[in-house]
Amino acid sequence: MNGRQILIALSIKFEGDWKKIYQAVNEKDLDNLDEYIEMFNHSKCNAVTMLDKEYPQILKEIYNPPFVLFYYGDITLAYNPNKCISIIGSRLPSNYGTKMVNVLAKDLSKHYIIVSGLARGIDGLSHRSAIEAGNKTIAIIGSGIDNCYPPDNLDLYYEMKKNHLVLSEYFGKVTPDKDHFPLRNRIIAGLSKATLIIEAHTHSGTSITASFALSFSRIVLAVPGRADSDSACNRLIKEGAVLVENANDVIEELEDTPFVGKEIQQNS
Repeated sequence: MNGRQILIALSIKFEGDWKKIYQAVNEKDLDNLDEYIEMFNHSKCNAVTMLDKEYPQILKEIYNPPFVLFYYGDITLAYNPNKCISIIGSRLPSNYGTKMVNVLAKDLSKHYIIVSGLARGIDGLSHRSAIEAGNKTIAIIGSGIDNCYPPDNLDLYYEMKKNHLVLSEYFGKVTPDKDHFPLRNRIIAGLSKATLIIEAHTHSGTSITASFALSFSRIVLAVPGRADSDSACNRLIKEGAVLVENANDVIEELEDTPFVGKEIQQNS
């Protein structure tokens, strides 16, 4: 069994638990892995490991980079973080938040690949707006690659599997867990040059993603919220995030900012 197979097998055995995978590799606890490779070989998904040239190199720069990413779709969409922007926000957006994400995601998808988490609300709307505009989008999910969560977005999941890109650290039908989503968020932030927040509470998963983006030296942008609301966007703007009113605000900021990571040329 080669190194690539070992990482895939351990990722399946430990259901994507980074610490357990690392410990097994470090302690060379690599026995009885054949059954997990058989499971992968009988699955329909693809996988890219840290040992593969196809692995998105920008992710090697983040905290605890994924050992394996299971995926459906076009992995080349993840090759150039300079062309990716994450759009995230509330799972229960207001009419204002819905309007802003539809406009911004549609306009920005003409210039960038939209990255988000396939969640209810802003995430799902950002994917849908990009697709409706005829452009590409990437979903990072916090459940098994064959387990669409939430089920509300099942139509979107199937569309993205076929024509875009769906990524997960978790194999098969692993159920979503509350600990998975912060880990999922580090990939969303890490895969993109910038993260745009549209409507979010100060204590939310969105704030966690923004923190990851900052720690990875990515650009953080935010659409201002109501002055009388609990707004993570307003707090981030006060702390230095770029205020966004339209797509041009984002485009100008990204064009004026040097590349944040190592752009890679994959071998064909």
